[in-house]
Amino acid sequence: MINRRNFLQGSGAFAGLSAMGLSGCTRHVTAPLAPLVTSTPAFPFYDAVGPIIPIRADLDRIFRITVCTRPFRAAGPRQDVERVGDKYVVHNYGHGGSGWSLSWGSADVVVRKAVATLAEGSGQRDVAVIGAGALGLTAALTAQRAGLKVTIYARERAPYVRSVRATGSWTPDSRVGLRSVVTPDFAANWEAMARTSFAMYMTYIGSAGYPVEWTDRYALSDDPIPDHPPEVRDYVRYMDRIADLTPGPHDLPPGTYPFPTRYARRTTSLTFNVADYARQLMVDFLLAGGTIETRDFHTPQELTALQQPVIINCTGYAARQLWSDESITPVRGQIAWLIPQEGVTYGLNYNGLNVLARRDGIVMMLNKPGEDAGWNDSSEVPDHAVAAEAVGILQELYGRMAKMPPAKSS
Repeated sequence: MINRRNFLQGSGAFAGLSAMGLSGCTRHVTAPLAPLVTSTPAFPFYDAVGPIIPIRADLDRIFRITVCTRPFRAAGPRQDVERVGDKYVVHNYGHGGSGWSLSWGSADVVVRKAVATLAEGSGQRDVAVIGAGALGLTAALTAQRAGLKVTIYARERAPYVRSVRATGSWTPDSRVGLRSVVTPDFAANWEAMARTSFAMYMTYIGSAGYPVEWTDRYALSDDPIPDHPPEVRDYVRYMDRIADLTPGPHDLPPGTYPFPTRYARRTTSLTFNVADYARQLMVDFLLAGGTIETRDFHTPQELTALQQPVIINCTGYAARQLWSDESITPVRGQIAWLIPQEGVTYGLNYNGLNVLARRDGIVMMLNKPGEDAGWNDSSEVPDHAVAAEAVGILQELYGRMAKMPPAKSS
């Protein structure tokens, strides 16, 4: 019989929970266990692809187009402590395309620094959090669970913050740093943040509103699918370090899937129902006694007017202007939203188009192979031509599917 406690510790499921007030367990995490199954049949009968409902891809089913600006830092997220006047500011921004995915682990890091800073000062338990996006809300909740009194100051809140426009997929190493720039200890720090975040997300599985759930994704191509797509820049790639957390990719044998492409690869990953999840985070924060004030800051010196001695700065891309931080590079991302469709619960990647069916809409993001779309582009003006191209790619895919001969009965 498997010792479940040791198994979960080996997979990182207890990492970081102590700091969040969710467990009294030790923070010691053993090395990942060896796989329980060393070999599998070529295509076991129980792993068959279920029915795939084609997406109704039409221009008139696009109900909105959103654009977000991901705050990329070549050195990785900023998490240092800076003194401004008589205040101490703990920075928590610059996560690139990994904001939601790393949010809880990053919160664990910065809240520990905030607690340590408070202990060295007057002993007060009041902290301020600047920003109400993914990083701000999770930092605020983590601080509350560490026994701190928290006030959020934000110019905007959901559904208007940039992080609400994210694709909603578990991508903890998406544009989170450059190999040639990050420090030697960054990989281990990233892994700790990813495992802590994943452990927290497991506590949301099955919650009302489905803020987090598992979904299947399919990579489709008429050419062999590479294990690692060609890189435009030397972004760090760390997913192998946490391969024990999620199911691995499986190449599907011909004839076992309904898609018209010569090759198909399936993975299973986490999907965030961002609309419900962001709302739930805010409700949890307020129910725990937190307060939020609408405030816009233009210079760091304005923070000295706050009553809290320690401030956690979670301003995302806005930190570029507020802190004059030229290390932040904007990476534009556009999503075209199709109306949610009953029975469509999967994601796919085909000809540079990423599609993910969420409960609040079917998101489409186009990023052609060999391109780093949106690099150093801060424009948030929707491009309707790109949205139309995305619809055309889906129509072509499902048009090919409709022409496929029916499967032979056994």
